[in-house]
Amino acid sequence: MNDFSLIETLRWEPAAGFIRLRLHLARLSRSARRIGFPEPTGAAVKLEEAVASATTAQRMRLTFDRLGRIDVTTAPFAPIPEGTTWKVRIAETRLDSIDKLLRMKTTRRGVYEAARAEYPASEADEVLLLNDRGEVCEGTITSVFLDDGSDMLRTPPISCGLLAGVLRTELICQRKARVGRISVADLKVGKLYMGNSLRGLIPARLV
Repeated sequence: MNDFSLIETLRWEPAAGFIRLRLHLARLSRSARRIGFPEPTGAAVKLEEAVASATTAQRMRLTFDRLGRIDVTTAPFAPIPEGTTWKVRIAETRLDSIDKLLRMKTTRRGVYEAARAEYPASEADEVLLLNDRGEVCEGTITSVFLDDGSDMLRTPPISCGLLAGVLRTELICQRKARVGRISVADLKVGKLYMGNSLRGLIPARLV
């Protein structure tokens, strides 16, 4: 349970600063406590140091290991063009619904990498994973949201075996999304969105 690092990926904007920083740091601390890592007290400072000279939007990647080491890397952030709809395909690779490590964002990404490798980028912008019971869980880098005609988006429960995404958490807290199981059949009658804290909600279609 300690041969990996925790990860947080977030966006920094010159005018707005770090997007959803409080939720990212809260998830990092919560995950660290659950697996016996030290408290990541220096994370916010490391992030600020990394953008001290930045003048354009940045993609930030922070890793935190069992020894308390924090590393931050940055890269220019390129937004998805307005009006984009992602093509989404379903992977043969399955998630284990009882694997509690899937609820945290870590460098153990073998199952997600295997799913992504099932389709070339030309055939799928994102790949959707189901669990061992055939329930919709998440994308390889995104949470799943379904507009089923109700007042709120529906997103799968953590108990299905998926990451507690930061955007997901924010939308639930804002009462813009609610937790509810999603089947493959549901995806064919509702409006699908994929999303994460880095890029926000992205319209998608199952192909």
